[in-house]
Amino acid sequence: MGRHSLPDDYATDGSGDRPPRRRRTVAIATMLVLAVAAGTAVAAQGGLLSFSKSCEETAVHLSMMTSPDIAPAVRAVADKARKDNLRSDGHCVDVDVVARDSYKVADALARGTRAPDYQMWLPDSDLWLNRAKGLGDAIPITPGDSVASSPVTLAMVPSAAKSLGWPEKKYSWAELTAAAVESDKVRLGSADPARSATGLLALTSIGISSDKLGGDSDTRAAATAKLLAQRMSDGDTQVVETLPQDGSGAEQGNPARNQAVLLSEQAAFAHNAESTDGSKLDLFYPKDGAPLLDYPFTLVNEDEQTTDESRAALRFMTLLSEDASQRTLQEHGFRTVDGTADETLVASAGGKSPQPYATSPGAAPSDEMLQETLGMWTITVQSARLTTVVDASGSMATIVPGRNQSRMDVTKASLIQALNQFTPNDEIGLWEFATTLDGDKDYRRLVETSRLGDAAKGGGTHRDRLAAAFASLKPVPDGATGLYDTALAAYKEAQRTYVKGKFNAVVILTDGSNQDDRSISRSALIAELKKITDPDRPVPLLGIAVGPDADREEVNEIAKVTGGGGYQVSDPAEIQAVILQAVMTAGQSGGGAGE
Repeated sequence: MGRHSLPDDYATDGSGDRPPRRRRTVAIATMLVLAVAAGTAVAAQGGLLSFSKSCEETAVHLSMMTSPDIAPAVRAVADKARKDNLRSDGHCVDVDVVARDSYKVADALARGTRAPDYQMWLPDSDLWLNRAKGLGDAIPITPGDSVASSPVTLAMVPSAAKSLGWPEKKYSWAELTAAAVESDKVRLGSADPARSATGLLALTSIGISSDKLGGDSDTRAAATAKLLAQRMSDGDTQVVETLPQDGSGAEQGNPARNQAVLLSEQAAFAHNAESTDGSKLDLFYPKDGAPLLDYPFTLVNEDEQTTDESRAALRFMTLLSEDASQRTLQEHGFRTVDGTADETLVASAGGKSPQPYATSPGAAPSDEMLQETLGMWTITVQSARLTTVVDASGSMATIVPGRNQSRMDVTKASLIQALNQFTPNDEIGLWEFATTLDGDKDYRRLVETSRLGDAAKGGGTHRDRLAAAFASLKPVPDGATGLYDTALAAYKEAQRTYVKGKFNAVVILTDGSNQDDRSISRSALIAELKKITDPDRPVPLLGIAVGPDADREEVNEIAKVTGGGGYQVSDPAEIQAVILQAVMTAGQSGGGAGE
């Protein structure tokens, strides 16, 4: 951490941002492509292959979805490959590079509603690969190795950077963001962490750094999220546009302009290349490590590709790792795969010694950390309105293996724990269901959906009343699972009481399949939900199948027509984490919050 301008000292062990399994995958794929390429060369020299046909007649045409920041560099590589007649198995390789936001591609793949018309994908971060896996209907992807990297930094206009002691003063992530927002000294903006890997990695790093300070780190992280949300942009391109457009006093002093933004080094490089001196950026590199955008090469729907297509795609992957291509990527502001800091690149991006731009990145945040951060972001920044519907059938009295508690007891404890993650502005209600629970109805509303911070009758808050209601839930002896009628009734009620600007959703927890023979059928339920779903008033159903007897496929089939999804937990204690994951996933997909 004390070495700041020695690029050769930069960690070269994979930088901690890529799981070893991907390096092994690529090593095998690379050997395959090199063997094919070598065989092709030998065959050509021996006259076994004919290259007499023009490239236009024999070319393998491929399409590649690429993160917008790296698209110009990859397009330059593809154009040169076309000009040089790059070949795979004797066929010319023609790659069409299309710039598209990584979150949009990930969401489309996760939905799996139609086969993609592209064979390759180059997102800006590993994190999108997990999001693209979806809930079972996703288009399959085959991860490869990274082709470039870029650290996440905090970029500032010179006047703001100077006020914080740049470049001599060094900060951790928590210290840097605290100094930037202290007494409104610096107007700080960010891209939406639900749509930006830069925003999510930075926010996660801030949370990890805050934990190390001790005290109430969750409160500090939530406060930072609230501040970032006030000046949030949809994506990385948009956040750059919030900076002053020139060095004039009018632009620099405009309160609508951000003076600092969470930004990748490459984005700062691109901005500075087109800016005058007065509007160029200075970069702070946190001393506790800058996470890397790692640009993983990914094959899409590989089993549906022809042999020529898959081999040509792998040939293009190896091309991106070759020296000439790597030079092209570096000319566009990207670091090598291992994150080695080139001093010329860093200086052009706005970095300067003794800022620790060559310090090894911190350990890559785990999937759980990223999910927790996104869940926190969703429920902190965008208030939630959730109707919680809990299965009270007799099977909920079943003892959980390894515990001396019933499914209901563990479910109640998990719900009470989850309740602590929500803010006073969030609105939550409670229903229970079992067959003929309330006359002919399979469901009963126990607590209306209201703000957790509102005063409750008889004293205390709505949160207190809801926690008490959770604690009082009991299985109904001989009660069966009346799922279908309950799901439809809860959905209609949530739609009727929809609140604009909040994340509206219905969360159903059940440990079984529908057992009410007199209820609406599954096909009729799905048809009715399809008919009444309103994109202007989205209310995703989030179905959580609890225990080994529950049918995740059933709740997923019902939920997905509303923009929601189905989840499985083997242990009810996992419910808290799954609720946050479900809220985050539906929020990312645009469900639950109409304009």
